Amino acid sequence: MSKYWNNRAKKITPYTPGEQPKDRKFIKLNTNENPYPPSPKVIEAIKNAVNGDLKLYPDPSSTVFREAAAARFGVKPENVFAGNGSDEVLAFAFGAYFNTEAEPLLFPDITYSFYPVYAGLWDIPFRTIPLREDLSINCDDYKTVRGGVNGVIFPNPNAPTGIPVPLADILSLAEYLEAKGRALVVDEAYIAFGAESAVPHIGKHPNLLTVHTLSKSASLAGLRFGFAIGSEELIEGLYRIKDSFNSYPIDRLALAGAAAAIGDTTYYEWINRRVMATRERTEQYLRSLGCEVLPSAANFLFVKAPEISGGDFFMKLRERGILVRHFNKERIKDYLRISIGTDEEMDIFLAACGEIFTRENLT
Repeated sequence: MSKYWNNRAKKITPYTPGEQPKDRKFIKLNTNENPYPPSPKVIEAIKNAVNGDLKLYPDPSSTVFREAAAARFGVKPENVFAGNGSDEVLAFAFGAYFNTEAEPLLFPDITYSFYPVYAGLWDIPFRTIPLREDLSINCDDYKTVRGGVNGVIFPNPNAPTGIPVPLADILSLAEYLEAKGRALVVDEAYIAFGAESAVPHIGKHPNLLTVHTLSKSASLAGLRFGFAIGSEELIEGLYRIKDSFNSYPIDRLALAGAAAAIGDTTYYEWINRRVMATRERTEQYLRSLGCEVLPSAANFLFVKAPEISGGDFFMKLRERGILVRHFNKERIKDYLRISIGTDEEMDIFLAACGEIFTRENLT
């Protein structure tokens, strides 16, 4: 620990991303990337943006994307915020809506592990709310916390479990928090794979913000583009933080690609239906092997193998050239998060599972 670091840098525990191997020998099922390429319209838009205008700063308001997103979701451009990936958007939301030295911010005890990192970075007190025994989120638990609430954030579907939250429960919680003058941030990173979005209801709930990414459903993890949809006052709060941090966060190539992606619903609905079909087939086969598989509305499965620990299962898959994600936390240490790849990749994965479980059962 360096003597030149300030107290903020010393006390935070940074987020640990999934492994990104430097060689191609692995089947990569560990970071929830979409297994299919981005829309050809995206590639064409980025190519067209490679021109002399790169000498100029990009539009600080990301107008072309906000207009495209507004048309897609039936909102106004003023209801849309654009950022460098949903992680940046989430970081700005923590800075814009949740107070320091106040009641705790609430989020699940098992959820996206960037939330406590951002809370620590912004000096926001927080409290985790335990998931149910079946590892699902109970929105009513967020209404009964003693001592007040600073706001609530969680993903729908939750990560790493993949379990969706009923929309009616989310809207009820938004109404409860609105009466207290607090924000509800719903991280909809995986919403395209089966859960019900809260976007159509932002007009009724000015305290409700949905956060989105093009990394998963739009096959653009390498582009780094995220956005949020909410009331104009919530969006203005995000821009106040952004413009105090970096006035030109979205480069011209990313902006062109993102605008093309958000408009190509036909292509992306097609590939994401393929992902969901592969997910269902994979889930059924894993269950036939004796695995416990949580109900998923994401592009991944949360799986507990029979008669083998999560850590051992992880290593045996890695030895066979398959990367998945293991979270060494008490309640979920025997589960693995498995991203959905192509049918060919999942066939190799399932064959490896069959081999591993047979050997384990024999010994």
